[in-house]
Amino acid sequence: MNKYPINTLISHREPMILIGGLDDFNDESATCWLDIDEHSAFYQTDKSGVPAYIGIEYMAQSIAAFAGAKALEQGKAVQIGFLLGSRKYQQRQNYFDKGSHLKVKIVELHKEPSGLGVYSCEILNQEDIIATAQVNVFLPPEPQDFVGMSEKQ
Repeated sequence: MNKYPINTLISHREPMILIGGLDDFNDESATCWLDIDEHSAFYQTDKSGVPAYIGIEYMAQSIAAFAGAKALEQGKAVQIGFLLGSRKYQQRQNYFDKGSHLKVKIVELHKEPSGLGVYSCEILNQEDIIATAQVNVFLPPEPQDFVGMSEKQ
């Protein structure tokens, strides 16, 4: 497994890259990481943390990193994807606290050739699961066709 900088795996750019990196991945799952500090996007000084509802985006970006790494391993370009929604997002705390080193684990449950996919996701602080969800995404094989973009020739 190759190690890739996070900005080569996802289509986001600073300051909207919210995860720190991809730890490992295989054909069906991945683990990403991030650190919460006062420089984290959406950090709230008065709460000394990031609202836990931002966890959905941590999960979505981890899925994007997984897809990006798989594409690069196959010699393909990284494509944009779309977060369609989530089911059963459950958080065990209201904020991700300053100083936390979080792991985001994702497992591909279902993927269709069209690019529709369902992932089981969890966010851990140490060994404690602090948020879970099933996340639905659309990773179309030709995203420019989906969004109506075309290359000018």
